[in-house]
Amino acid sequence: MGMKRVYESLLRDHFRHDRQMAFIAGPRQIGKTTSCLSFTKNYTYFNWDNEDDRMLIIEGPSSVVKRIGLTRSKTIIFDELHKYSNWKNFIKGFFDTYSHEAFHIIITGSARFDIYRKGADSLMGRYFIYRMHPLSVAEINSTSIPSSEIQSPRNISDHDYFSLLQYGGFPEPFLKRNRRFYNKWKRLRRQLLFQEDIRDLTNIHEIGQVELLAEFLRQQAGQLSNYASLARKIRASENSIRRWISALESLYYCFSIRPWTRNISRSLLKEPKIYLWDWSTISNPGARNENFVAGHLLKAVHWWQDTGFGEYGLYYIRTKDKREVDFLVTKNDQAWFLIEVKTSPNKELNKNLHYFQSLTGAKHAFQVSMDENFIDADCFEIEYPVRVPARSLLSQLI
Repeated sequence: MGMKRVYESLLRDHFRHDRQMAFIAGPRQIGKTTSCLSFTKNYTYFNWDNEDDRMLIIEGPSSVVKRIGLTRSKTIIFDELHKYSNWKNFIKGFFDTYSHEAFHIIITGSARFDIYRKGADSLMGRYFIYRMHPLSVAEINSTSIPSSEIQSPRNISDHDYFSLLQYGGFPEPFLKRNRRFYNKWKRLRRQLLFQEDIRDLTNIHEIGQVELLAEFLRQQAGQLSNYASLARKIRASENSIRRWISALESLYYCFSIRPWTRNISRSLLKEPKIYLWDWSTISNPGARNENFVAGHLLKAVHWWQDTGFGEYGLYYIRTKDKREVDFLVTKNDQAWFLIEVKTSPNKELNKNLHYFQSLTGAKHAFQVSMDENFIDADCFEIEYPVRVPARSLLSQLI
């Protein structure tokens, strides 16, 4: 069972307008390969994990082109190529030698492409990177590419909305919607992360401690990350904790949101908050809802950046007197909109939204209610602090 993703439309649009290679990065089992194989019928596919393909890639670009010549493909897909220590030099040589052939070249990877530092030659100017995220409210509603950052609101069914919250945005468990399948899928994904990816793609040998760290991060998702406290619990140095969290981020287990400091003289220059790519694994409903919104915001920020709308950032705000708002999205280094997430129905607006809107100059300030019904109204037409349903606001993103 499969489903169309917005990234298939993105790849078609990319090669319609750009000659650069497309790098597709994202977590394991997010649908990278499926989308790359689905957006066109005329392709040749190479998988680094396949021994025959691996030997061909090691032999060099000319050997790969001989294989492609037999298929007369226009689109060339290299899957998990980042596992090859010399991948940057290989792909630079391939692109520089054969770009005149008008090949469409796609590179996919389930670890950030900078995880290997080998290969000094820069690929600058030869590729655009697109970061692939879990399914979201807006993507379930539509897989066409929006022409602007903010879309018109569009309702999502109750069934889809609550399934997205419960099973997460990874396509297979979301589509199956079966608790026993989900439990098996979740266990297998964790095994692959700790028994293969960390072992094979990093220089980390303390796998057991990293697994324990990941469990602590899951339990305290959305809280301030106290490196010293984590170091004591796991019996490791603070430097090790920082290095291991960086590795977990590179492998798309978690992501960090840092504090916004501009215009806030008393803001705390402290540790980031850490959230998970798969919010469904979080037990606490409030923490899961906050992570759900964080995932949607990060997806939007990455999409807007990757597709050329501008520079965007995702932050939280907290001052020394403990005034706080969950999220601030910036556009071209200016505060754009604030978000406070509320799990229980709360008629009263959080006063910090007024305070921080005045302080940052953000155009919008939203109190997002997770359980409120969809309202067919453009949230971004309102420029004062306001309560909005999560399913309305999130449907306007990507």
